[in-house]
Amino acid sequence: MPRIVERVARVVERVARVVDHGVRVEVVPYESPLVPTRLRVSAERAPREGGTHRRAFPYPLNVVLTWDDDEIERVLAAGGEARFMRYLDAIGAKLDAWQGAREVDLVTRSQAEPSVMLGGLDFEA
Repeated sequence: MPRIVERVARVVERVARVVDHGVRVEVVPYESPLVPTRLRVSAERAPREGGTHRRAFPYPLNVVLTWDDDEIERVLAAGGEARFMRYLDAIGAKLDAWQGAREVDLVTRSQAEPSVMLGGLDFEA
């Protein structure tokens, strides 16, 4: 269990670094096999210069990430650390790709739907 906790902390740190200030990145603990550990990325809308607010989409950022159980096992197995490091290095590009696919805009801290779940993720770079 300590290995998974350590890896989750590293994902949180990397996502927080990529999305920058003003965004909360928090771990939502495991509840059951149907409600696994999740990573919630949320924020209020981003302020614009001059103090006014601009939003590309109608809802504030509220994205939940979950990973496939088999993928978690693979990243904890032998050789998993190298795979995990490649994944960490690719998180910025992955977040960019997810934005377009799911109508999420990290710059304005907004999204098209009230909540977005990115589930069954893998640890491929």
